[in-house]
Amino acid sequence: MNIKDLVGETSEYDKKQALETKRPKSWLKSVSAFANTFGGKLIFGISDDDEIVGLADAKRDSEIISETIKTRIDPIPMFKLDHQKVDNKELIIVEVMKGTLTPYYYSGDGQLVAFVRIGNESVHANSLQLRELVIRGNAQSYDSLPSRYKFEDMAFSKLRSVYLQRTGLSFTEADFVSFGIVDSNGNLTNAGALLADESPIRHSRVFCTRWNGLTKASGLVDAIDDEEHSGGLISLYQDSLNFIMRHNRKAWRKVPDGRIEYPDYPERAVSEGLVNALIHRDYLDISSEVHIDIFDDRLEIYSPGGMVDGSSLEGKDLMSISSRRRNPVLADIFSRLKLMERRGSGFRKIIEDYDFQENTTKDLMPKFIVKNNDFILTLYNLNYLERHLNSQNVAQGVAQENGVGMRVNESLGPVLNQTPAKIVAQGELKNVAQENGVGMRINESLGPVLNQTSSQNVAQGEQKNVAQGEGQNNTRSKYEEIILMLVKTNNKITREQMAQALGVSTKTVEREISKISKLSFAGSGYSGHWEIKE
Repeated sequence: MNIKDLVGETSEYDKKQALETKRPKSWLKSVSAFANTFGGKLIFGISDDDEIVGLADAKRDSEIISETIKTRIDPIPMFKLDHQKVDNKELIIVEVMKGTLTPYYYSGDGQLVAFVRIGNESVHANSLQLRELVIRGNAQSYDSLPSRYKFEDMAFSKLRSVYLQRTGLSFTEADFVSFGIVDSNGNLTNAGALLADESPIRHSRVFCTRWNGLTKASGLVDAIDDEEHSGGLISLYQDSLNFIMRHNRKAWRKVPDGRIEYPDYPERAVSEGLVNALIHRDYLDISSEVHIDIFDDRLEIYSPGGMVDGSSLEGKDLMSISSRRRNPVLADIFSRLKLMERRGSGFRKIIEDYDFQENTTKDLMPKFIVKNNDFILTLYNLNYLERHLNSQNVAQGVAQENGVGMRVNESLGPVLNQTPAKIVAQGELKNVAQENGVGMRINESLGPVLNQTSSQNVAQGEQKNVAQGEGQNNTRSKYEEIILMLVKTNNKITREQMAQALGVSTKTVEREISKISKLSFAGSGYSGHWEIKE
């Protein structure tokens, strides 16, 4: 018999070959953990390898189980016992309900210990998890608890202005109480402290980084851009969204009745992911903050705190997961601001927004990862692959422009093909050339430039470009020759593509272009092109 036939719909269960009366903690910790998290089932009479062995005296064992739970778990959780007979072997299934009077402690061996479920294990609740259990057991949430800050000491201009803008209504003094921002004693709740213009809760900060490449250590220049945001939650949302959108490029094509846009990251998915990270994060965890990491091919939003009930997403239908809110006061306020929906459909909205995009593939659909107390949303750049291939084609075209192209490609080709978009230092380039037996020929072609660009990183495209140079004027900018070659190859090349080929920022490219007097851009946007005045 399949074990799933015994446990039903639940994915949370433990199995025991026999009832250990002398070591009750070995199975009572599962009872405590199930009651403290999301419930579960404990099956007696099944071995670790899922073999049904049965119990010698199931009636007696069930009486011991019932009595032991009542005397060793405090408070007593709701549970029920069920007897099953499989192949004439008797089993006992103990179903433990999710408790409302958390924490549920195991009492024994001179200890009073609360357990929680992490994955498929029952482990000791740490201090942070214990605080959450205490708050939940008091029918409260972190954001509803009173803080030590006075209402009159804080300003809420951002909340007032955004509320007026999005609802057309003024935010009144009475709303502060009815929305759960201020308690009856005039103190701010934790929700109120988080929403104040200058939030005193320091660990609510957001760290934003645009990394240079596909990892956090892709080259000598680690990051292209970064920001640290602090303040109220509304400002955190707006500032973080602005950072993401600044690095969210958009392609488009004309159609008879307008145009179709192709953003790197669909804005609705970005907004929903960011709101979820801010509203559902675990603010009891003061050791971490929300992180936004943008790489060439993806955007990752990290938030402290896993699923509210401690469950895993493995094997679950993300489109039908029921809503559970860690911070219901904040969630309610953001829904009133029309920044999130009351019915809680964040996963579904993110998935649907990606699925709606014309250039989405199965491999590029969002990924949701829960690791213990961490939550990571990964949104993939829908334009990365095409843009990356176009950039490679541009570099390849420049490499073929003049006579030494074949020689350089023969010697550097294998390395370049293995390291797309990777910055290769000048020294590496020389070594590769010499190792392939064409050192003299390549150095003759590269020498003037390599000497001129000492300590300069040379991107994949630049290696090939420089190899074709006919010698450079020492008075020129160290980038001028390469930029001109790129433009000659593709007069519609973008500044971003130039930056990628050079391994520098777009700002650096713009600065260098301004120094090239014979280079100009005719037209505007995608319809324009570069012109070189000879």
